[in-house]
Amino acid sequence: MKKFITCESVGIGHPDKTCDVIADTFLDEALRQDSESQMAVECAIKNDKLFIYGEATTKAKIDYEKIAKEVLKEIGYKNTFKITKEISEQSPDIRQAVVKSRLCANDQGMVYGYATNETPEFMPLPLILAQKIMRCYEDFRKMGDRFYADAKCQVTIVYEDDKPIGIDTVLISVSHSNEVCYSEILKEIREKVLAVALYDYKNLISKDTKFLINPSGRFTIWGSYGDSGCVGRKIVVDSYGGVGRVGGGCFSSKNATKVDRSGAYYARYVAKNIVAHGYCDRCEVCISYAIGLEKPVAIDIECFGTNKKPLEVIQSYVEKNFDFSLENIIKELDLLKPIYKGTACYGHFGRKEFSWEKIKD
Repeated sequence: MKKFITCESVGIGHPDKTCDVIADTFLDEALRQDSESQMAVECAIKNDKLFIYGEATTKAKIDYEKIAKEVLKEIGYKNTFKITKEISEQSPDIRQAVVKSRLCANDQGMVYGYATNETPEFMPLPLILAQKIMRCYEDFRKMGDRFYADAKCQVTIVYEDDKPIGIDTVLISVSHSNEVCYSEILKEIREKVLAVALYDYKNLISKDTKFLINPSGRFTIWGSYGDSGCVGRKIVVDSYGGVGRVGGGCFSSKNATKVDRSGAYYARYVAKNIVAHGYCDRCEVCISYAIGLEKPVAIDIECFGTNKKPLEVIQSYVEKNFDFSLENIIKELDLLKPIYKGTACYGHFGRKEFSWEKIKD
């Protein structure tokens, strides 16, 4: 039976993603100076206004305005922003529940990790393709000044018996200057972005594959002037593209004691290892946490009927090889380093540079 699965990715100039990048740059600066920093400093953007807000308990001296302006300039904004800040220390009620002889979870909640063997990255194919296209577009737009950083891509893959058999639709919308005519946009994006990004996947393209490039016709008002943005509104884009489930919290801005982030990274780590070691074709790991407790209150493993060995064997493998306590997660994945700006765009999973993507012996 055939089915269609669609995933999307967004560029760094999308206002939500811009806020994610700024917030994770704040976090990196805090960790660079003080690895024990407790951070959850977010931001929201609209037109020429940026609101920076949240909680920070850190010894670091952070110039929030300077960092934000540097990121905005890097993205391509040429105007001056009016910046407002509202930052307090983390609640001492939370801190006393987290910082104990062994670190404990910063909040309650459930997190999910997902993996599939349909790609070398152990990620859903439509999401991998959408991310590759967005990365390729970012390289392309930086070669000139006619295309801007705000962009979105969506890829639909045809599956038969749960195996990808072809690309049904590729949709991409990119911001551009008034000087670029529509025919130029079509030609340049098709030849310099899509053809490059999809070169290794030509076998999945057929005469029936649809390419939709800037179907709105015009996209000259971009970023915060065309939309508003805030941290954490692209969690499906950040994770599994809607194929695997996600928990209730976002990743960006949060240091490693926030299990929304560290727990989700570890859940992905476990799920990927289960699939990579051949226990099943697809796996989803759900971890539930309670604030103030060192270990999860529940762990569930779902293989969607693709397991090659009994679930009891898979559970035994996990119990013998993985420690879900927060202190171990932070140590094993090395999460106190300033690595987070790099996670904020093009997905947190399926990228070999991150520790939670390693395959454990």
